[in-house]
Amino acid sequence: MQLSELRDYLDTLLDAPRLKDYCPNGLQVEGRAEVARVLCGVTASQALLDHAVAGRYDAVFVHHGYFWKGEDGRICGIRRQRLRTLLANDVSLFAYHLPLDVHPELGNNAQLAQIMGWQAEGRFADQDLGWIGRVAPPQGPVGASVLAREIAHRLGRLPLLVGDGERIVRRVAWCTGGAQGYFEQAILAGADVFVSGEISEQTVHLARESGVPYIAAGHHATERYGARAIAAHLSALPGLTADFVDLDNPV
Repeated sequence: MQLSELRDYLDTLLDAPRLKDYCPNGLQVEGRAEVARVLCGVTASQALLDHAVAGRYDAVFVHHGYFWKGEDGRICGIRRQRLRTLLANDVSLFAYHLPLDVHPELGNNAQLAQIMGWQAEGRFADQDLGWIGRVAPPQGPVGASVLAREIAHRLGRLPLLVGDGERIVRRVAWCTGGAQGYFEQAILAGADVFVSGEISEQTVHLARESGVPYIAAGHHATERYGARAIAAHLSALPGLTADFVDLDNPV
């Protein structure tokens, strides 16, 4: 497949132009014109790039790429090394941030719901980034502490539960990654619990005072599944092979 074809395909698939984001979505670094093998991962770290070079991949697909709003734009230090690895080996970098979060089937939120068995019923928050639905049997309705244990079992990472662990959960709201800022909107949407990746100091007080518990399940742990779904999707295209690699991150 031509690089330009893959770029257009991914932009259309993930509806990249629709969302206002903190970074450019799509092709961030241009490599060789022909793409046969794609490596998918969560973040364009040096470790992921080294894996791509060693495996002779033509392109890398990630959720967390480069050129974030407000960043120092100078090509020095770690940034220089990462870009040098891509350019010296003619490897392309694709990055889709919010578009990968919200995709109705392949996105991080959709994939987390599938992993957990939650039934999505609606959206909330800015650009409909937050999802809300029901805890399906045999999980629900259950206490928040029971739900937290089920998350630990299915994601393989111990989450942090703050607030009322005995609250019965019928409606669960979730938004993967660093979405603790949407907690209040989740409460207003009628959630019995809010699940995200990260937590902030003020999140604890809001959980205690509102009576709605908050579960921080890990930024990386909640956002592994979109890139994995993309790898499976791309592998089904003619002439293209895609693999997913999960590089452990405790956050």
